[in-house]
Amino acid sequence: MKKQNCVYIGVSLDGYIADSNGSIEYLDTYTLSEGEDMGYYAFMDRMDALVLGRVTFETVLGFGVPWPYKKPVYVLSNTLEKIPEEYEGKVFLKGGELEDVLSEIHQNGHFSLYIDGGSTIQGFLRKDLIDEMIITTIPILIGGGHPLFGELDNNLKFICTETKLFNDKVVQSRFLRNR
Repeated sequence: MKKQNCVYIGVSLDGYIADSNGSIEYLDTYTLSEGEDMGYYAFMDRMDALVLGRVTFETVLGFGVPWPYKKPVYVLSNTLEKIPEEYEGKVFLKGGELEDVLSEIHQNGHFSLYIDGGSTIQGFLRKDLIDEMIITTIPILIGGGHPLFGELDNNLKFICTETKLFNDKVVQSRFLRNR
């Protein structure tokens, strides 16, 4: 089975995934056509499981909606001690070195992973563990906050394999790691 770590994320025009208060309201700046999911469901169909950072997990819990994921969710945290009881069996807490965590996830039969959360994505990139990124750019400047990308020790080359325009406003590009 081919192992792949993939990102599907929205970002402001100035490169932030959340504003300085952690809000992602900017993602709702433009309304899409009825039924338009921008390829999210097809992307999710390719994934075996999700790997979220603690902050992203807590953000999802704060949406006040039923649990949105049908696939196993691994939450990376070295500080969170337990998963809320209602998510047991759906969400699995993992800590430690990223390579060890991935090895455990792969032993569970999950090889195509949706990686989400700013620090988590940055950690995967620092270790050159991202194979694909689908980045949706919302044309709004939010002026600061939590950036999608952080510092790297080495350049990581990607190839843009596709770019789509939604409602003449929102741009989505697919990048594959060029190794």
